[in-house]
Amino acid sequence: VIIGNPPYNVGQINENDNNKNRKYEHIDKRVKDTYSKDSKATLKNSLSDVYVKAFRFASDRISDEGIVCFITNNSFIDNIAFDGMRKHLGQDFDQIYVLDLGGNVRKNPKLSGTTHNVFGIQVGVSINILMKKSNNTYAGRIHYARVDELWTKEQKYEFLETAENIYNLDWQLINPNSKNVWLTDDLEEDFDTFMGLGDKQSKSGKFNDAKTIFHKYSGGVLTARDAWVYNINAKHLTTNVSKMIETYNYELVRYQKNKNNITNIDDFVTNDSSKISWSSTLKKFLKAGKLLEFLKNNIRKSLYRPFVTSYLYFSDNFNDRIGKFDLIFPTPETEQENLIICVSGVGSSKPFHSLMVSCIPCLDILEKTQCFPFYIYDEDGSNKRENITDYSLQEFRQFYQDQTINKWDIFYYVYGILHHPEYRRKYAANLKRELPRIPFLTPYPSLIGGGQNLKTLTPNPSPTGGGQNLKTLTPNPSPTGGGEIWFKEISQIGEKLAQLHVNYEQQKEYRLKLIENPDFSPSLVRGVGGFLRVEKMKLSKDKTEIIYNDYLTLKEIPPEVWEYKLGNKSALDWIIDQYQIKTEKRSGIINDPNRLEDEMYIVKLIQKIVTVSVETVKLVTELSECFLS
Repeated sequence: VIIGNPPYNVGQINENDNNKNRKYEHIDKRVKDTYSKDSKATLKNSLSDVYVKAFRFASDRISDEGIVCFITNNSFIDNIAFDGMRKHLGQDFDQIYVLDLGGNVRKNPKLSGTTHNVFGIQVGVSINILMKKSNNTYAGRIHYARVDELWTKEQKYEFLETAENIYNLDWQLINPNSKNVWLTDDLEEDFDTFMGLGDKQSKSGKFNDAKTIFHKYSGGVLTARDAWVYNINAKHLTTNVSKMIETYNYELVRYQKNKNNITNIDDFVTNDSSKISWSSTLKKFLKAGKLLEFLKNNIRKSLYRPFVTSYLYFSDNFNDRIGKFDLIFPTPETEQENLIICVSGVGSSKPFHSLMVSCIPCLDILEKTQCFPFYIYDEDGSNKRENITDYSLQEFRQFYQDQTINKWDIFYYVYGILHHPEYRRKYAANLKRELPRIPFLTPYPSLIGGGQNLKTLTPNPSPTGGGQNLKTLTPNPSPTGGGEIWFKEISQIGEKLAQLHVNYEQQKEYRLKLIENPDFSPSLVRGVGGFLRVEKMKLSKDKTEIIYNDYLTLKEIPPEVWEYKLGNKSALDWIIDQYQIKTEKRSGIINDPNRLEDEMYIVKLIQKIVTVSVETVKLVTELSECFLS
């Protein structure tokens, strides 16, 4: 019998801290060869958690017969990264009892750790009893029970004291599906019949073999040092990166002189966070004697958060993971023609959301962002090819009996479907567990008045939107019949949404009322700027006003603005949150969004995002009239 309460700690947050988890070479390899190998998740960092290693150790240690009793983080119950772990637990044990005590504050903002969590922590907790007996006829039986999510910890204590043992609980017998999901009640079975946007096998296979809509896709860029390699001001970014490179090269010279006497590089290099932000990769470069240099061409435009453009020092030396963006946006010129559909990734704790962009996106632009580009290139920007598969093109043409459908039509249709309110509602649970899958639709004219209220839109050859090659759509009074009506309608609404979201800086400024404070003196403002300098905006309680600064207030914000959300925040919330002066505590680096060359930029941006939000809500309403079946 193995009893324990293993620690729940994935690892250190910052490499400068020198606080890594202890290495357990044998157990780490066992986790890699079992739980990790059989996981379908893209991101598997959670499997580095100590409690996961404890499960692996205990499973091996009891051999043919025994009992494991652990109180642990409950994320292994339903998190996608633990699908391989759940598979092996089902194989390794005959009877599994999991009592879910809830309390995951990060997943449910209504909860308080001190009030609802049995340990007063942020992550959920479960009591797990796993039994293995030789020659047991009940192999792989999984029993699950959970307490009320909103119970206080005192209520949970009382429940446990009353229950006393597993035989006094009302257990649900779990039947895992083929993907090793234990809790399947909220999943829609027809989701598996839809065509996938992409999968790991196609992504890593030959370019023409994919049976998905896209050949390749990528996670957004993960830098592991945002304060250093992201900045709204390109000059400040240059200064920050140059400073870090200078420090690194100085440490390289020191290391080369002393390496024969160094046993632990972590203890040797400077950990001054005002001079450098280390990563395990950067320390490997140091050991290998790699000299680094600043390259001006590595400064690229990037979308850091929804509708928040920043500059990024794009380099695999200083970005922890660049994904496939050396093939998606290899040069600045490719930003003029390529487009990406970004979606929140598997395991996101927030509602599903999607955004189209035309430059390198941060991994956190959405949550765990996955990106599906229209074009793929070679690293020098040559050899442009369409990333939507010929397979999916033929499937769409055959289903809708329309040989005029092209890959741009499919691209915008996907974007339209991803914004359809019924799609997001019905498949919310599925979209948390795997990448989106896209349905083919058939018409139900009787449900919407014979289909006569659906516009058929035709492209105007005059492109708009800053060279993004997005067509302007104009109504055609001639309705068409047949199943393709849904496809065309959704594709063309998706194209309108794309034009709004990609070209948000070119939209009209919504006519908000700008109220000036006559008693304000710009001499009272700290730093450069004056009347229009922003430090931190505030939103009024009724959400009708933005207090821009002591001088300016923006009034009459329409209520529908707050309906357009990306995750738990509206588009306008993202602007208010990001466009403020921020100082990173560890490094002291300042990110100042004020533009001396265009002091009205942030005010105008707010007005444009209001327009984007209002128009998006209108288009989503149109989408809701397109019946999903």
